[in-house]
Amino acid sequence: MSVGLSVEALKMRIIAAYMMAVLGGNDKPDADAINKILSSVGIAGDAAQIEKIIEALGDKNLDELVKAGNEKLCECAGGSGGGAAAAEGGAAAEGGAAAAAAAEEEEEEDVAPAMDMFGGDDEEAGDY
Repeated sequence: MSVGLSVEALKMRIIAAYMMAVLGGNDKPDADAINKILSSVGIAGDAAQIEKIIEALGDKNLDELVKAGNEKLCECAGGSGGGAAAAEGGAAAEGGAAAAAAAEEEEEEDVAPAMDMFGGDDEEAGDY
């Protein structure tokens, strides 16, 4: 086992090596194939974990597993609650738009004096 790697990290690397072997044309990778991939990047795999992965994935079609996993991910709610502000609607939304416009105008006024920072104001010529 490599020093400093957690069990979860090693499991993911073993799964990744298994998947690389399948993508490389080996439909049923064995421990030697997985160890060869792992050792090519300096990782020593745990024999018990490798056998556990092979037993779990050995009789399954990897393409179907990935497809099923993608479908499960699509079913999960992903994203933030961004729709809540739009749901308020009506006069509250109009008031919010007016407040945003006022804040934008204030920002423009604050930005204008910064134009003198590159030599436009001769009164402060000795500051640099």
